[in-house]
Amino acid sequence: MAEIISKQISEDGTKKYLLQYEDGIQIETVLMTHAYGNSLCVSSQAGCNMGCMFCASGLLKKVRDLTAKEMLDQFHTVSKDLSEESLITHVVVMGTGEPFDNYAEVLQFCNLVSDPKTMGETLAVAPRHITVSTSGIIPKILEFASTEKRFNLAVSLHAPTNDLRNRMMPVNRKYPVDELVKSALRYSKQTKRRVAFEYLLLDGINDSEKDALALADLLSFEGLDSSDYFYVNLIPYNPVREFGLRGSEKEIALKFYDVLMKQGIKATLRKEHGQDIAAAYGQLRLK
Repeated sequence: MAEIISKQISEDGTKKYLLQYEDGIQIETVLMTHAYGNSLCVSSQAGCNMGCMFCASGLLKKVRDLTAKEMLDQFHTVSKDLSEESLITHVVVMGTGEPFDNYAEVLQFCNLVSDPKTMGETLAVAPRHITVSTSGIIPKILEFASTEKRFNLAVSLHAPTNDLRNRMMPVNRKYPVDELVKSALRYSKQTKRRVAFEYLLLDGINDSEKDALALADLLSFEGLDSSDYFYVNLIPYNPVREFGLRGSEKEIALKFYDVLMKQGIKATLRKEHGQDIAAAYGQLRLK
């Protein structure tokens, strides 16, 4: 079992745990409370090698992968810290690390945490309530589409063109954004699950009307209603002191949202959790 080194509680009730494993490696995991239940954000690696320009997780390079058991330890440790009547109902593998850079262990974790025989009927999380997020490793997206259980997929997109995404996310140089979107479409068709495209709004970088129109064009396919396969989750930027980036103003975010919706692209504006304790999107890091 992982040891709780510290726990911070946000004004909105979000809890961030610093956990330590037997070899001394420490990672962060976050519990978010929603109207529909409690969602646990699980880390899949200690550190991260993806090097995204906005994400604190990559400030320290990967030390090692976490095992399926260690990811399950995050779940059990937080579960035991909750009150008896409070359960983890949803799991998102969106903490520190690139899950598809540790594919076999992440898939084993998803299978275990959703198995009533392993977890018991009370603790097991339904596959439809488990989401894995990737920065865009296409071969693993296609492999993930063929799993026996149907989990949800989120793709960290953040830019509508190769030029911009190359600067923001080095992974795009190997897996271009247009091919990435096609692989996500294939995933959705094969699994019957809609894919969430995560899009972090950064002031003056990817938040213009031109960017919104380019994103709508990227996600449009002739003869298909994109809302059957995708939606865009627009995310406010959470400050990371080392980067000096700023999030888009609310008015700009709403305009970006409006452009997408008018172009037939389903979009949502995410309500952030735990920003005051550095537990929000892009803020988790190896301690």
